[in-house]
Amino acid sequence: MQKIQKFILAIDQSTSATKAVLFDRQGKLKYRKSIPHKQYYPQPGFVEHNPVEILDNARSAIRETVGANQLNEDQIQAIAVTNQRETVMIWDKQTGRPVCNAAVWQCQRGARYCDELRVQGKNELIRRKTGLLLDPYFSAGKLHWMMNHTDGLKEKARRGELFLGTMDSWLLWNLTGGKVHATDHSNASRTMLFNIHNLQWDDELIELFGLHRSMFPEIRFSDETAGYTDAAVFNRQIPIAGLTGDSHAALFGQNCFTPGMAKATYGTGSSIMMNIGTRPANSPEGLVTSVGYGTAGQVHYVFEGNIHCTGDTINWLKNEVQLIRDAAEAEDLANSIPDNNGVYLVPAFVGLGAPYWDNHARACLSSMSRNTTKAHIARAALESIAYQIKDLISLMEEKGGIRLRELRVDGGPTRNDFLMQFQCDMLNRIVVPSGIEEVSALGSAFLAGLATGFWKDLEQIKSLREPGRSFSPVMEEREVSRLYQGWKKAVERARL
Repeated sequence: MQKIQKFILAIDQSTSATKAVLFDRQGKLKYRKSIPHKQYYPQPGFVEHNPVEILDNARSAIRETVGANQLNEDQIQAIAVTNQRETVMIWDKQTGRPVCNAAVWQCQRGARYCDELRVQGKNELIRRKTGLLLDPYFSAGKLHWMMNHTDGLKEKARRGELFLGTMDSWLLWNLTGGKVHATDHSNASRTMLFNIHNLQWDDELIELFGLHRSMFPEIRFSDETAGYTDAAVFNRQIPIAGLTGDSHAALFGQNCFTPGMAKATYGTGSSIMMNIGTRPANSPEGLVTSVGYGTAGQVHYVFEGNIHCTGDTINWLKNEVQLIRDAAEAEDLANSIPDNNGVYLVPAFVGLGAPYWDNHARACLSSMSRNTTKAHIARAALESIAYQIKDLISLMEEKGGIRLRELRVDGGPTRNDFLMQFQCDMLNRIVVPSGIEEVSALGSAFLAGLATGFWKDLEQIKSLREPGRSFSPVMEEREVSRLYQGWKKAVERARL
């Protein structure tokens, strides 16, 4: 009797779309279905998603993946879930309906309350417990705003009628038919409500942000089964495992298992993570310490910096100012000129993230002259991505005391050879793009596979890694320094 082929089906719920990605036992991507969702901008600085639309898209992506591949349910070993981080929502336990739209990680609605807490001197308390900076980027400020600007929420919370969570919790709760309310250490560590030392939700911080403990999900390791699908999804119960934030899943998918290994994910924004081992360390100012991933009953920590706008800068060139038709044209334009002609773009469209954490900074296109062309602007846009990542890696090395071994990168912009070479030159380190685009989904699938015996251990997972073409530095150090100093001056202008 022929043995049936089995797969891990990973749900990658990202900022712009929800994908179902099918992986076989060799870690090969066999199929991918992506369904975009709408972005809502109800007022300046606010960014929202409709959680019901996202859930419907996840279910549709699962159904279409199963149907297109003519899979029977016995062929699905597990469903993995990875998600956009810091995006947070609240829903009613009884009705299962969201009380309002989800506040996306880019959303600045919590800025005023964070400013108030800063004046009260709460920075150090939050940094000591969570490893994070007091900033509206993280989930807590968004939740505080929801509780104070949505009718009836405080009373419902007191009565224990509400749940809160990041998008993994929302999907898990629904896919299990409302049986499991849980998240993993990585997502929890990005809420500004989780103590990274005792690995528990922190009661003092919960009170500080006007929340209630009954609202919070349980914490699970990423390599354990969090729950099982209910009859609305499949006829049999299929394990749901591999819960992890998308950037953390990419770290795992890139096999950054040892200190000094780092990855950069080029998405709408960018997350740069460097493995620092199994003990949390104080991060340099401007960076944060997060849980990288939790496996085998132990968590691994990272230094991390988050950039608000990297790949989205290319979207801005295409959609808003219409300088390019597609991402490939940006590379062609950049290569059509010998240098940036002194032009710099600081893409602070929603403020600056790490290491500046300046919510009041705004995008700045500087040092243009009469002979500046759209090629210079396109090149400046691509270069801005590399400069921002250099800001973070340099800080990790110089102030964090840990040397970068190699930068492993993933995301759509890594297909841009101009950007990859420029990134490599700025860092003076080898840069290795992933050989697979869906590395966050792969990392989550690896974790779900470990949870369900699909893969044996980390050594087996390492044997499945597929690196892409590597890039080695060629630019002279003097030129690197000159260009980078120009970037630092441009950032100063954006922060005025």
